[in-house]
Amino acid sequence: MPFFPSHSEVLVSSLSKEEVMERLDLVTKDANFLEYELKENQGYQFNGTLSEDSFSLSLVITKADSFLPLIKGKLEATPKGSILFLQYSLFPGTIFFLGFWSVVTVILAIFFAMVSVKYILSGISLAVGIGNYLFAWNHFKRKIRVSQEIFHELLNL
Repeated sequence: MPFFPSHSEVLVSSLSKEEVMERLDLVTKDANFLEYELKENQGYQFNGTLSEDSFSLSLVITKADSFLPLIKGKLEATPKGSILFLQYSLFPGTIFFLGFWSVVTVILAIFFAMVSVKYILSGISLAVGIGNYLFAWNHFKRKIRVSQEIFHELLNL
């Protein structure tokens, strides 16, 4: 089991590779991170980039969400349709902060237990670290389900 939240899945579709990419293009807005003003959603469900046989997407959101999954996909053509290989992960900045705070809470727990001999504070530090980690996994899983529903609807699965 990986330390950081991640998930992968394989979707098989009777749609051709080109049809899948066209459908993805209809619901994906090109991400321009240098643009200051937020524009209306205009029916887009994803932000991201599409290339010939791969893509990198995230759900369109209206408020900040640190545990939003980054979806990296690869598309392969088959004689009777196509296969999508999807990898869901946290954004790199979120991975950094989740790892950072996990390490900090463990170090605090060790410090309070061994140096200060304050076991209650050590337990609180450890509980906060575990709670933060579990919250990240649960919220990430919930957002994955939302993304999966959109993909399944898009591919008529």
